[in-house]
Amino acid sequence: MTETQVQHQWRDRAVLRGARTGVSLHSHTMHSQETLKDIPRYAAKCGLARRLPRQDYSNLYWTPPLPARQAWELEKSQIERTLGLRALVSLTDHDNIEASSRLRLLGRVASAPVSFEWTVYTGPSFLHLGVHNLPEDQAHEWTEALVSGARSGERGIGQLLEALTGLPGVLIVLNHPLWDEPEIGRDAHRRMLEEFLVRHGKYIHALEWNGLRPPAENRAVVEIAASSGHPVLAGGDRHGVTPNTVLNLTCAADFEEFVWEVRKRKQSRVLILRSYRGPHWLRWLECAAEVLADYPELAGRERWCDRVFVRGNNGLSRPLGEQWPEWFPEGLRPLAPVLSLAGWGVKALAGSFPAAPGSIARFFKGA
Repeated sequence: MTETQVQHQWRDRAVLRGARTGVSLHSHTMHSQETLKDIPRYAAKCGLARRLPRQDYSNLYWTPPLPARQAWELEKSQIERTLGLRALVSLTDHDNIEASSRLRLLGRVASAPVSFEWTVYTGPSFLHLGVHNLPEDQAHEWTEALVSGARSGERGIGQLLEALTGLPGVLIVLNHPLWDEPEIGRDAHRRMLEEFLVRHGKYIHALEWNGLRPPAENRAVVEIAASSGHPVLAGGDRHGVTPNTVLNLTCAADFEEFVWEVRKRKQSRVLILRSYRGPHWLRWLECAAEVLADYPELAGRERWCDRVFVRGNNGLSRPLGEQWPEWFPEGLRPLAPVLSLAGWGVKALAGSFPAAPGSIARFFKGA
């Protein structure tokens, strides 16, 4: 029997009762390549399309600011210091396990699961699956097989999922299921999702309550999960320097036990933190402000334009900041600092004005 509890930190003072461990799933590091191919589409909505240079934006991508160790420490610190619980953290960059692999090389974080966010192409669109806790000695082979097979069609995807779920310690989560990211239309996306669950739902262990998606959408995910027989897990989807706004509560002592609890008992406790409250657009603006901020502690990646890259025809990438005349018209260069300032101002209005950027320097030691 599936059992999902969704609890809100601000509604229940005893929300942590019975929990020993907090689990942070789905957050990104500097190893995630976040596409910017949709810039012209969004610019058209804002009336800025005419000011953009005519370029192939599919070769443009940005990377979040935090290195792997600092991202892991950020999530761990929130759970241990704010909630007083044991922490389990699974980092999930897009289609690569670079962050997880680097953490495993560090003795004190050797228990960090090897995980990533797998982009699966289906029909006219795609879905994202959180693949957590791959066996370390086979992780690179599995990642290569999954990424290379992401466009193999329904039969190929099904075979990969069937083989993957045969690994008892692996957790497969359907991330932000109702987010129509490429904008094929809400109804078309819903049909695609439902068809995917009919074909492959038995290989999916949970659906996600996403920290960057609006409450109404997440509540609809809970309803879908109830109908399909899946538990719901929290996934923060952090890209900036503010820790995840949603977490999982458990009594599990390690990640393998947490996976067993979800896969075999189909039980989940989702904790919605106070930081999730407020308008959906505010969380996106806060994230944009953090992504566009300057970080003097990041050698070689201090400015936002040092963390945006152009992929060349030879497969090599160069920072956008090295290619201003070709890629960025003079009139738009001030856009980033303006957005950044707006983001900090909105945080202040929301009553959650953060400490100065320098206060996060401790997360960048050793970067």
